[in-house]
Amino acid sequence: MNTPVASPRQALFWVALALCAGTLYVSLPLLPVLILAAWIAALLRPWLDRFAKVLKGRRRAAATLSLLMFLFVVVPLVFIGISVSSSAADLVGTLSQTKGARGALDAIVSTSGDASNDPLGGFKMPSSPQEFIELGQQYGARAAGVLSSVFGAAARTFIALFIFFGGAYVFLTDGPAVWGWFKRYSPLALRHTERMGAAFQETGRGLLIGVLLTSGTQGVLATIAYLALDVPRALSLGLLTGVASLVPLVGSGLIWVPVSIGLWINGYHGRALIMAGVGALVISMADNVLRPVYARFALLQLPTFLLFISLFGGLAAFGPWGALLGPLVIRLTLEAVMLLKEPVEPPLSQG
Repeated sequence: MNTPVASPRQALFWVALALCAGTLYVSLPLLPVLILAAWIAALLRPWLDRFAKVLKGRRRAAATLSLLMFLFVVVPLVFIGISVSSSAADLVGTLSQTKGARGALDAIVSTSGDASNDPLGGFKMPSSPQEFIELGQQYGARAAGVLSSVFGAAARTFIALFIFFGGAYVFLTDGPAVWGWFKRYSPLALRHTERMGAAFQETGRGLLIGVLLTSGTQGVLATIAYLALDVPRALSLGLLTGVASLVPLVGSGLIWVPVSIGLWINGYHGRALIMAGVGALVISMADNVLRPVYARFALLQLPTFLLFISLFGGLAAFGPWGALLGPLVIRLTLEAVMLLKEPVEPPLSQG
């Protein structure tokens, strides 16, 4: 009895599948960096087109200029965000060690321990060039320490940054060609490939513009209120307020309400009432006012509760990169399920 022999086509399929799995395994450590680079390149494409017109069609020079502008705008914000994130983590650790709700409320508005638990707790707006330099050194040193612990080593950090900016440059200059190649050779139908690609881009724009700007705006408004009312650890509390805005039902009130109560029970009744009023009428209402505005530029098609689950579940599963990977996996899964439920298109009739 003859043993059936696999056809060359079947053999090629299994070889290609094994090689794809190997490629995914090799690129997996840098996959989040490449995903972020692709999203940033998509956001920078309008800049690229404008600069290309000014530079008379020199798109590679325009891509370089776009990335330099991105660096100029974003890098200082990233360093400040990393520094404040570390301080916010210290604050959460401090609150977790307090005894009882009253102790936690007292600790929120207490000025004791600022130096040890929150180096940014005594933040003052700089009023001279020297103070700006000192503030930059303070943020830079703390951010560098956090980056070192996140990436593990300077060499690893350099590689990740090189891959990010190199990937963003390639996606800016050759992105349409890469996408065209992928559509031609994707095993999915063309319509399905385009839908999955649109969901991928939607997730990036929705996270970086819709979600980040909405929560960031509430965090900034809260920080201004905390600073104006002389609340200790204003920057850390502002960051936590922005993060809390992602929590369904309670939102940013998860932070500003305890701050108001803490001010009240410590005898600052006037400031407590102002904080409660600003929280209810400005900080919380900003979500309802600004979300439709930001949705004109980017809207992530995920319900609020599912977004919350994907963000914090992603953080638990993948670490810091999970804030990107969690929503992306969930959004692509939803798109795939919706495509499966759609009726199959009949094949085109022959001649």
